[in-house]
Amino acid sequence: MTALPSLNCGGRLLPLAEPAVMGILNVTPDSFSDGGLHYAGDSRDVDRAVDAAAAMVAAGAAVIDVGGESTRPGAAPVSVEQELARVVPVIEALCARLDVVVSVDTSSAAVITAAAGAGAGLINDVRALRREGALAAAAATELPVCLMHMQATPATMQEAPHYTDVVAEVEQFFQDRIDACAEVGIHTGRLLLDPGFGFGKQLAHNVALFKALGQFAQRGLPLMVGVSRKTMIGQLLDCEVDQRVNGSVALALLAAQALYGSGGCLLRVHDVKQTVEAVQLWQAMRTTEAHNNN
Repeated sequence: MTALPSLNCGGRLLPLAEPAVMGILNVTPDSFSDGGLHYAGDSRDVDRAVDAAAAMVAAGAAVIDVGGESTRPGAAPVSVEQELARVVPVIEALCARLDVVVSVDTSSAAVITAAAGAGAGLINDVRALRREGALAAAAATELPVCLMHMQATPATMQEAPHYTDVVAEVEQFFQDRIDACAEVGIHTGRLLLDPGFGFGKQLAHNVALFKALGQFAQRGLPLMVGVSRKTMIGQLLDCEVDQRVNGSVALALLAAQALYGSGGCLLRVHDVKQTVEAVQLWQAMRTTEAHNNN
């Protein structure tokens, strides 16, 4: 297999030849799984958040994704000022202490700009740069961007999601956003795509999208897969959010297998150590099999 290129994240390289793990660092009081755990309300919270990120890096995370606005179903938006106060001090502290790619999970143009200035190397936008000014702000940073599909908004997305053909509609959405990015100078070499599991989707939609990961990868762009602890796992396994680690790791591994040899795979997870170890075992078995076949 030809080695895949690395993604230049503000001067730090993110290799894509093997699945990479992104650790989730929500600095919010109300995220669905870890709300309040790393809430950046004062300097002690910043230190705690950085300590948590350091543990994820030690466990094998290649990216730390910092988010200051909850996008769980039914979540209310926060002000730009609140979001800036939550994420910028954490990003600055992370970049000062850790040698890791830092991603900012935001849709706000002001936060995109400020986070890039603080040292973030990747923009992860659940609204795919559709908020006012976000396209121009992202273009100006010259950073890679993850474009995620979401139907409606976090406050309303799970009320009655409907698709005629969810895979085809998400494919078309990706093309439309890729074209919009191209118009402002964000070329495909800076883009990742995320089908947006759980964002305006019912279980059947999520399953169909997961089965179509290989189809989405045919564009040759890296895919971000974020299924960690999500409702689809709870529905399939009949378990609450704090019991979804095993299901999360299993789906992450299935995604890694489905996307191996494509444009790259970034697994966005809460449980870094467990996911990294599962991927390492899969890689070891794959390498052993290839050796035995030679």
